[in-house]
Amino acid sequence: MEILRYFTNNQFIESKSTDFYDVFDPSTGELIAKSPKITLDEVRAVIANAQEAYKSWSCVPVLKRAAVLYKLRGLLAEHMDELTMICAREHGKCWDEAMGDVLKAQEGTELACNLPTLMQGESLMDASTGYDSVTYREPLGVFTGMAPFNFPAMIPMGWMAPMCIACGNTMVLKLAGATPMTAMRICELYREAGLPDGVLNVVTCDRTVNKELLTNPAIKGVSFVGSTSVGKYVYRTAAEAGKRVQALCEAKNHALVLEDAAIDRTAAGIVNAAYGCAGERCMALPVVVAQESAADQLIAKIKTIAEGLKVGPAYDKTTKLGPVYSAAHRRSVIDWINKGLDEGAELVLDGRSITVPGYENGFYLGPTILDKVTREMTVGTQEIFGPVLCVKRVRDFDEGLALMNESPFANGSVIYTQNGYYAREFARHTHGGMVGVNVGIPVPVGMFPFCGHKDSFFGDLHVLGRDGFRFYTETKCVTTHWFDEHEMKSTNVSTWDGTI
Repeated sequence: MEILRYFTNNQFIESKSTDFYDVFDPSTGELIAKSPKITLDEVRAVIANAQEAYKSWSCVPVLKRAAVLYKLRGLLAEHMDELTMICAREHGKCWDEAMGDVLKAQEGTELACNLPTLMQGESLMDASTGYDSVTYREPLGVFTGMAPFNFPAMIPMGWMAPMCIACGNTMVLKLAGATPMTAMRICELYREAGLPDGVLNVVTCDRTVNKELLTNPAIKGVSFVGSTSVGKYVYRTAAEAGKRVQALCEAKNHALVLEDAAIDRTAAGIVNAAYGCAGERCMALPVVVAQESAADQLIAKIKTIAEGLKVGPAYDKTTKLGPVYSAAHRRSVIDWINKGLDEGAELVLDGRSITVPGYENGFYLGPTILDKVTREMTVGTQEIFGPVLCVKRVRDFDEGLALMNESPFANGSVIYTQNGYYAREFARHTHGGMVGVNVGIPVPVGMFPFCGHKDSFFGDLHVLGRDGFRFYTETKCVTTHWFDEHEMKSTNVSTWDGTI
């Protein structure tokens, strides 16, 4: 078992803390590492290192900053299998999902390589007669990134660190204590790529110490991904301390399936979206809103496909559904299934008692389907974060859309149909920030923002896309005027100094 350390000034440092998080291999149930809940003094020292590094890093030309990210991109590709194995082992994602996690970190890095173009300002000669104006995008200072357990590579090292660093800021990343190992390995690749000391720092700490990352005067902004309850606290606390915040929170994404949908392909897409990553992603598809006339046929097809999924260890490349990340979370998901049955849902497929030969101590759940879930059932309205699919039945498009828009969450929203009119009406009127038309996981590629709405997001600027680099920069406008020989001798200056 490995005792992990925190990362600052391009070094891994042993914490003085005696309190740790457990890191398990969910496929076996084996305790493989412990990550420290570092002390308040250690966090303050890390912030000070990042603040000192900002002084020089912010003055490095953006082309040279991007060059470091470009070299990192190559190192991520070179170490893809190694990083995939670390991710699969510490989280439980099956091999293809873990590789996708790392590929998304690579995608965010590639986007950051475009910063020399994105950070170009605007200019106008003779904005007023003889007055020229130009805008610049400038970094702000030290940022905090707070990453969840479910994407050990993509979120901290794809959504947060690359854009922040390329813009000229420095970052203190707070990783999930249960899944820190993939990001820590990527820290070593950043160092190999030539990133200077103190620019990227990585810690694990508890909620008490974590507050320092939200309120320390040196921190200029906070990027958070996690539950809505914690996200609201992060948003309120950091904003009150005068920081800019983006808080990406939970969801309960729905897909409306109309009677004209291509049932075979639709069912396959729903199975992929509902059970991929064992349902442990905010863009999973935990609820299907099925038009009654097609519901029985759809559910039968989904059940057949789901029963064929191979449940097994994450690093077996034939596995299609890996374990959930912890024993406690497995118990939580089972409790939710039981609650759904108590509320009156109909059990179509039961994954509670599945075992994997040779891996009996792993944290496994099979795919589960609950049918005839109604508005009143909490199992269909609150996030479960596991391989559980709820089916709600409606008469028609209008009832389905209205039902979906009742949700307080609005990350992803999906429609399966071959009807262009309904697809357009859905895209226009759904509350979801990311909309899929026959696309079960409507996560856009990195040049577009990840734009949740309602209780799925708190802030003004989203991650990735143009929002992403705007979050990590501020605008400066410079107005210039040069005196001719006559004006040099004049003392007559208008109230607006000529800018009207």
